[in-house]
Amino acid sequence: MIVKFIAHLLTQSNAILSDALESIINVAAGGFALFSLWLSQKPKDLNHPYGHGKIEFVSTGFEGGMIVLAAFYILFEAIHSFFLPVSIKKLDTGIYLIAITGLVNFIMGTLLVQTGNKNRSHAMIADGKHLLTDTYSTIGLVVGLLLVSYTHLLWLDGVIAIIMGLFILYTGLKLIRKALAGLMDEADDEIINELVPVLNQNRKAEWIDIHNLRVVKYGSSFHIDAHVTLPWYWNLEEVHDALKGMDDIVSQNFHDEIELFIHPDPCLPISCKICEIHTCQKRKHDFVQKLDWTFENIQKNEKHTV
Repeated sequence: MIVKFIAHLLTQSNAILSDALESIINVAAGGFALFSLWLSQKPKDLNHPYGHGKIEFVSTGFEGGMIVLAAFYILFEAIHSFFLPVSIKKLDTGIYLIAITGLVNFIMGTLLVQTGNKNRSHAMIADGKHLLTDTYSTIGLVVGLLLVSYTHLLWLDGVIAIIMGLFILYTGLKLIRKALAGLMDEADDEIINELVPVLNQNRKAEWIDIHNLRVVKYGSSFHIDAHVTLPWYWNLEEVHDALKGMDDIVSQNFHDEIELFIHPDPCLPISCKICEIHTCQKRKHDFVQKLDWTFENIQKNEKHTV
């Protein structure tokens, strides 16, 4: 950020100023993201029985909001420059300085996104994408400044700043959309697609079906509610053992990332057609076929049948 402001003082370029102003947002948002990561890792307590992970969505929304504010300011300054143009100087030095900042942001942004994906941290991914967005805008800025340097068309500086402002605005709105989706508990398709194959590969004949599966994300962990259909004639101990077995399989494959809440349902006569307990003495219908669990049927709020 400091290097970018030095580049602006040397060149008086509005395009470089827009990049420097966006870096203020990087620093402020990075500080908030760091705080949210620290808070999200705090253990559950009586006031926060599901943990503190939702703060990551607040951080993402805050970062998106600050990016949008920066974008509007950049657009204002760029349009203002058409009416009150400023002479640009020492452009070659400014280009070198800005290129160095772009390289640093690219390395840091890539590292943050990779680490964020590994740990399923929305705050870290958002901060990394923010830095990568800054990198892409810096590349466009350098190309534009080179054009200004070779053509001496100073109005191009304002045009470049407007293009950058619009690109930064789009990025900020995307982050706000992602934050709102998390706060509104929008379904997380990615984790469901990862969970379904694990359940299919480890399923027991007694797990007649799984339905009404729902996912809520809290920071880097997921809370999943699901209904599982079990034989209606089982006693409470047998039901408990079956549910614990399912929970153990999920824990082994996802460690502490997923907390599973399972509601047992008794089977109905329609369940017989897909039930693989061939020794069952309570059948009302013959077995017809095995029904694989899919992304679609595992989320429906109804028992499976054919």
